[in-house]
Formats: sequence, C-alpha cells, structure tokens
Amino acid sequence: MNSDPEQQVIELFHRSIEAKMTVGEELAGPLTVAAQRLVAHFLQGNKVLTCGEGLSNAAAATLTRCLTHGYIMERPGFPALTLLGEAAPGDLNDLAATASPYQQPITALAMDGDVLVVFSAGHASVNLLGAIAAAKSRALPVIAFTANGDQALSHLLDDNDIELHVAIDDQYRIQEIHQLCVFCLCELIENHLFGEQT
Repeated sequence: MNSDPEQQVIELFHRSIEAKMTVGEELAGPLTVAAQRLVAHFLQGNKVLTCGEGLSNAAAATLTRCLTHGYIMERPGFPALTLLGEAAPGDLNDLAATASPYQQPITALAMDGDVLVVFSAGHASVNLLGAIAAAKSRALPVIAFTANGDQALSHLLDDNDIELHVAIDDQYRIQEIHQLCVFCLCELIENHLFGEQT
C-alpha cells in the first residue's frame, strides 16, 4: 500500500483513466446508436424517463438535468424526468403492489414513443427489473446502462432496446464511466440537432 497520499491520488486518476480506456471502444457504437435513437424521439415530441438506484440515481438525474437544461450550449430543453424509487402507499404485504415503485409512475406518465433509460452498476434490484417490465407493458424502448452481474436485466431487453455494458467489476469506476457516457450522449445529441460547437 502506498503511504504517499499524493502518489495515491495520482494512482487513482490513472486507474480511472485505464478503466475508461478499457471500455471506450466497446461503448462508442452503442452510445452513437443511443444518441440517434433519442434524437429521433425528441424530434417526434417524445420524452425520456430515467431511473437508477443508489449511486446510479446520480447518473439518471445528471442525464435528466443535461437534457432539460442544456449541456454545452444554451438551447430549448428536451423533455426528461427522473423517476424516484419511492415505495407507493398501500398494503406492504402485497408483493405485487410493491414489486417496483417505478411501475405506477411509468404507467401514469409514459406515452407512446417515450423512452426509458435505466442505470445499474451491477446486480440490478427488483425495482429496476420492474421498471423495465413496466416499460415493456407500455411498449417503451429501453436504453440500459449495465455492468457485470446484470444478466437478469439484460435478459429483459430485446432488439428494440440498447444496452451499454461496462465489463468491469469496480462499481465506483462503473459509476464514473456511466457519468462520462451521459456527457457523451448529451454532446452527441446536441451536435446532431444543433451542429458541433467550437
């Protein structure tokens, strides 16, 4: 273990850079496709619903913030909303009613042509699986940011969905990469719709 705190910080930066370099080429294609998909839905007047649990909620909220407020340019906001995983009121012994706190908001808010974007840093909870099931019941396409251990989530996706899989095991590096993916996605969307900014 390194006893020099400054050197430890430098090593942490290097580990972060190495993790991003490891998965960057694999994510470039799916990120491009995801940006094109979102552009098409925004041009049709549709909205994006986002969700993630634990630290992954920060990535979901960041995506919503960048879409609604603009990323690298001042522009009209795109319609996006982050869903919170709050338990719905009701009988807590009714597992069907409490299986996913995202089910009711998705059912209430989703319209034809909307998109669900989910974030999981591995081993997605039953809540996120329920969110995808609710999206499927409304015929919403899903863009899923996943990691190792998310096989159950991946199995719910089909040819209409896009998966951006980060094939590393460090959940904190995964969070960093998901946040970087959010920024890449927003920049690609803005470039497509408004042209590249210098």
